[in-house]
Amino acid sequence: MDAQIKFCITFAKVGYFLSFFMLAKELISDHIPTLHTSDTGLKALSWMDLYRVSHLPIVNNEEFLGLISDKDIYDLNMADEAIGNHALSLFCPYVGCNQHIYEVIEVASKLNLSVIPVLDEKNNFLGVIGQNRLVKEFSKLLALLQPGAIIILELNVNDYSLSQISQIIESNDAKILSLYVSSKIDSNKMELTLKINKSEISSIYQTFNRYNYDIKASFLDDDQLGNLFNDRFEMLMKYLNI
Repeated sequence: MDAQIKFCITFAKVGYFLSFFMLAKELISDHIPTLHTSDTGLKALSWMDLYRVSHLPIVNNEEFLGLISDKDIYDLNMADEAIGNHALSLFCPYVGCNQHIYEVIEVASKLNLSVIPVLDEKNNFLGVIGQNRLVKEFSKLLALLQPGAIIILELNVNDYSLSQISQIIESNDAKILSLYVSSKIDSNKMELTLKINKSEISSIYQTFNRYNYDIKASFLDDDQLGNLFNDRFEMLMKYLNI
């Protein structure tokens, strides 16, 4: 992620997609395996390579013992021995089964995890969420398949008012499908990207101008939207350190 970007993706779901609700338990992978203390480091490395992850959970029955990384295994110097033969200081991050996808993304990005363990209310291990699944589901929040236009506003951080922006959109018989903001370190400016459910946005454009909003760009056709989403998706990949 560009060092100058303070936060890359921050979402607020409004309009048609207010009811979107994706919980951690619904994102659990059905193919990423778990390790046991009797498994060798070589087996762990083989699975990491096969499933393209750099972490795997170590589990004893339903008890989550922690995550082990490829670096941890290389540091053991005896990868052909059982993991349990070594004194391990395991990293134990996890999310609760009923936590929202936003919270899962926050944990993954802050801790640079390739898998995110999920525990139930009794702290029993349920499985892990892989980054590929996380990114796939997160992309739905962009409303990629919904028709409509994109409007990018530039404004001062202190002038940001979601209620006013929503009112402007809705007063022109439109809805916000999704929005996200980005800003840079040491800047009081922010960029707000809006996905609208209408392609005809001239009246919305005029209303934003009347309220003195600075419209940085707009995108209407499929090629433009595709290029924009590709750029934003690359930013998301860097944000998650994939």
